[in-house]
Amino acid sequence: MRDFGEAPPPETFFERLKSGLSRSTAGLSDSLTGVFTKRPLDKETVAEFEEALIRADLGAAFASKLAAQVASGRYDTLISTREVRDILSAEIGKVLKKVEKPLAIDRDKKPYVILVAGVNGTGKTTTIGKIAKRLTDSGHKVLLAAGDTFRAAAIEQLTVWGERTNSEVVSRPAGSDAAGLAFDAVEQARKTGVDVVLIDTAGRLQNKAGLMGELEKIVRVIKKLDASAPHATLLVLDATTGQNALSQVEAFKAAVPLTGLVMTKLDGTAKGGILVALAEKFGLPVHFIGVGEAASDLQPFDAQAFANALTGAS
Repeated sequence: MRDFGEAPPPETFFERLKSGLSRSTAGLSDSLTGVFTKRPLDKETVAEFEEALIRADLGAAFASKLAAQVASGRYDTLISTREVRDILSAEIGKVLKKVEKPLAIDRDKKPYVILVAGVNGTGKTTTIGKIAKRLTDSGHKVLLAAGDTFRAAAIEQLTVWGERTNSEVVSRPAGSDAAGLAFDAVEQARKTGVDVVLIDTAGRLQNKAGLMGELEKIVRVIKKLDASAPHATLLVLDATTGQNALSQVEAFKAAVPLTGLVMTKLDGTAKGGILVALAEKFGLPVHFIGVGEAASDLQPFDAQAFANALTGAS
């Protein structure tokens, strides 16, 4: 009988993150190798390095700062790609550490109301389900409000997550008033002793004034029940959109008071650097990142692990 040995242990989240960001890392690595191989550091090299960082979606302002940091005290010397990676990882880690903040539920606010927004296709409804799983696993009683009343599929999807997580679900037929549903959900949560209400909203384009107005209306209606709600407003962003994520944050910030970000679809994108640009520009807490479809593929954001995975540093 052949002995095939033990099955390999499952990948850790860091290994999945590193694998997921491999395209982002490869693009940056190719650029770095091209710039620094057998060439002393001079103004031309630094300019090329800065362009490589911009192409990696790190943002123009931060790219300029990083290039200056690498160049400091190193002109006319040879510098290895490994050394550059380590500097990049350390500097990116510093920026990201400022936004590394777990989603904390204030138990004095009951129910703790979390509004979740984002454009179409970011994985918003799935993200809500995964957050509900984390919350229920940690002992919170959760209610899901199917506020994406434009899509029957979103309502069905959230109902399934309710069953998976043993959470209450408030839904209405497709086309119902989303603000009224949000009001009913918070009201029901107060009656049934729910700890956390997660409110899904319709995916909207950031340039659609009517849809943004509806989001503002949901906030106004919730405040009639609790002036301090929503206690958290999360924006779900799709990493594959790259620089467009910046304009999405700008638009949603103008409509509702954002308190945190969730970045999805980091697996297989070449645009993972956008998270650095977002942190540098807005300083909004990053609560979770996602690298796959499974519930365990949404994890609390770890700044240094992300910086290491993005730059390929050891």
